[in-house]
Amino acid sequence: MNPIPIPRRQILQALGAVTSAITAPSLLAQAGWPHKAIRFVVPFAPGGTSEIVARSVAAELTKQLGQSVYVENKPGGAGVIAMSEVAKAAPDGHTLILTHVGTMAVNPYMLANQPYDVNKDFMPVTLLAKVPNVFVIHPDLPAKTFKEFVAYVKKNPGKLNYGSAGNASAGHLAMEYLKLVTGMFMTHIPYRGTGPQLADLLAGRLQASSAGMPALGAHIRAGKLRAIAVGTLQRIPALPDVPTVAEMGYKDFETAQWYGMHMPAGTPADIVKRLQEESFKALKSSTVTERFATDSAVGGGGPSADYAAFIAKEQRIWSDIVKRAGIKAD
Repeated sequence: MNPIPIPRRQILQALGAVTSAITAPSLLAQAGWPHKAIRFVVPFAPGGTSEIVARSVAAELTKQLGQSVYVENKPGGAGVIAMSEVAKAAPDGHTLILTHVGTMAVNPYMLANQPYDVNKDFMPVTLLAKVPNVFVIHPDLPAKTFKEFVAYVKKNPGKLNYGSAGNASAGHLAMEYLKLVTGMFMTHIPYRGTGPQLADLLAGRLQASSAGMPALGAHIRAGKLRAIAVGTLQRIPALPDVPTVAEMGYKDFETAQWYGMHMPAGTPADIVKRLQEESFKALKSSTVTERFATDSAVGGGGPSADYAAFIAKEQRIWSDIVKRAGIKAD
């Protein structure tokens, strides 16, 4: 039996219906998004640079989107707890996570097992900010400069402790990188966020740390902490008299904190694009730019593809550093 020929017009109509069925959910998602509050998960305890960046952006997004964008701190497990939860969240555009150098570029090489793949189970939205790493010490230490500090630690190997916001936090990585290039040995004490570790540093129970200006600036200005170096290649406006590590004879040493935004894999592409565009707008607002300028932070907001490429580059760099420095989850 010969098949009955189907008119070309009918075929085109059928194809159009299929195309509409495929694209409709995404278009409807964007048209109705957001239709409820958006949860912005931060994988550290309150009081650190990560939360400051997240809250600054969330406040502007709330104004722009007409729905609350609220920050939820979920520390622990080098960020694995928060990342695991968001990876399993509904990909409807109402759950975000603040990603950074630790969770995206170090954990895959530092941790033997992760219950997710950072490159497959999350969708990059945009880079939000780069924040200079500042190296600080307690003022009671008998060292006033970076070189004096390095010399003092080398004379007292293993006797000094440094704190961080947790395993694979930006501060942990910066200090381990510094230990690698200088040959110093200090014991790492991980906390569940910058806030808790700063409390012990200010009290003198820790001797050193590295974090961003948003968390350290007020304490440095008050003389409660002594800034001895910054991790950028150039000095920063907020601390013009503080040298870079590179200046101190460690050529090309560079480390900075960076923070971005991801969503669960499967989130409609138009929602991702809309959020990237809204984030760019938020980062250009006077409120955010003024706050970032105070802390010598540089705002991002570029296309998702650019953030993905940036992460790939950071993964190449930090996979090598993790191996050379023997960075482990304490």
